[in-house]
Amino acid sequence: MQSEARKIPTHEVTYARLRDMILFGHLEPGAAVTIQGLIPLLDAGMTPVREAIRRLSAEGALEAQGNRRIVVPKMTAAILDQVAFARVTIEPKLAELAAGHLTPDLIDTLRRIDNRVDQTVRAGDIPGYLESNHAFHFCLYEASEAPVLVDMARSMWLRFGPALRVVCARFGRNALPDRHSEALAAMQAGDAAALRLAVASDIEQGIEQVRAALEQGEI
Repeated sequence: MQSEARKIPTHEVTYARLRDMILFGHLEPGAAVTIQGLIPLLDAGMTPVREAIRRLSAEGALEAQGNRRIVVPKMTAAILDQVAFARVTIEPKLAELAAGHLTPDLIDTLRRIDNRVDQTVRAGDIPGYLESNHAFHFCLYEASEAPVLVDMARSMWLRFGPALRVVCARFGRNALPDRHSEALAAMQAGDAAALRLAVASDIEQGIEQVRAALEQGEI
């Protein structure tokens, strides 16, 4: 007799929902929210919402303010420099490590995800772009079998995603970084070095767009 599928605990579901709201820009950087305001948005009780806020605050994705309010921190030049260093160091290495574990089925899966990325870019669907772009990167990174580095990459995306969402919203489809075709070609060729370079270029494109927006006072 097969055991029943494990039910995901409520606090984990609530954490994932709030994390995704931050990651994909549903919470604007600098805009204050309250626990009471999040409860209906997350369809959860007070305790799991508090726990999700605590965890995400520890990860640097939320900041407490007065009057029981919390915010997604605004990006600064100093924080961007640190996030950029971490991303361009960790993520290309994850791609290189993943190259040795890629199968034809996994490459096909990544190609299907990238097709969704392309569709969202053409449609100007920014939330859809952010979600499918994230899915592409972490589907690749999880093949690396380097869970510590994957966790570090996830943390950096939590800090970077809200700023990218603002840039995409203000500058439209031309601001949606996508160098996935180069990455897919490298995967197909079994070229780990080229895959590393393609992922690095994709990351750097998004970072430079956010940096330019910061310098222009757009975010």
